[in-house]
Amino acid sequence: MVDKQPQTSSKEIQAVLQAQGASVSVLTIRRHLKEMKRCGRRPRRTPLLTQRHKKARLQFAKMYLSKPKSFWENVLWTDETKIELFGKAHHSTVYRKRNEAYKEKNTVPTVKYSGGSMMFWGCFAASGTGCLECVQGIMKSEDYQRILARTVEPSVRKLGLCPRSWIFQQDNDPKHTSKSTQKWMATKCWRVLDSLLATSDLNPIEHLWRDLKIAVGKRRRSNKRDLEQFAKEEWSKIPVRGVRS
Repeated sequence: MVDKQPQTSSKEIQAVLQAQGASVSVLTIRRHLKEMKRCGRRPRRTPLLTQRHKKARLQFAKMYLSKPKSFWENVLWTDETKIELFGKAHHSTVYRKRNEAYKEKNTVPTVKYSGGSMMFWGCFAASGTGCLECVQGIMKSEDYQRILARTVEPSVRKLGLCPRSWIFQQDNDPKHTSKSTQKWMATKCWRVLDSLLATSDLNPIEHLWRDLKIAVGKRRRSNKRDLEQFAKEEWSKIPVRGVRS
């Protein structure tokens, strides 16, 4: 049952079995699932894909299937992400002594509302992380172009990408594909990796964003200045092995 419908709960399985005349406890069901190596996990969030998306992904895979490792090592991957000032704590357990629940080190700061968030643009390659920029306000095409002008070529040099053959990657966000941005990029003569529709889950930078948010989440911050500082510090600390994993 769980192979066909993995989101079926143990109580739902129990109800089905009871309807068939079998009386089995929820604990027994969970034990048998564990013995079958079916462990409960939170489902991963992925983009909702249409047939158009799936067809585009297949074409992309066929186009780049034969590319050598050296090709991918010369790609500069880019993306944006949002980090909450007081987001969900990544540590759900605190080991403390009795009556020390409210000591500052044993608490996670919360506010009535989220406290706001900050948007960041970042890039990386197989050789490490490049620049990380804080986005002020709502990013428009012109803002995006200014960020690229400040960060891309310095990152290419820092990461040791081949000056003549490095490849720029971005997704299909409207500000990336606007006429203004396309015209601006044409003046740079950058090689651009073909984009896909709804491909955030295929961009390897997503793993780095997760690592960054966990690292920032471990640091006590009280304002957006702290958040920006900690994000840039933790981004620079991500090791090459973390980039390649």
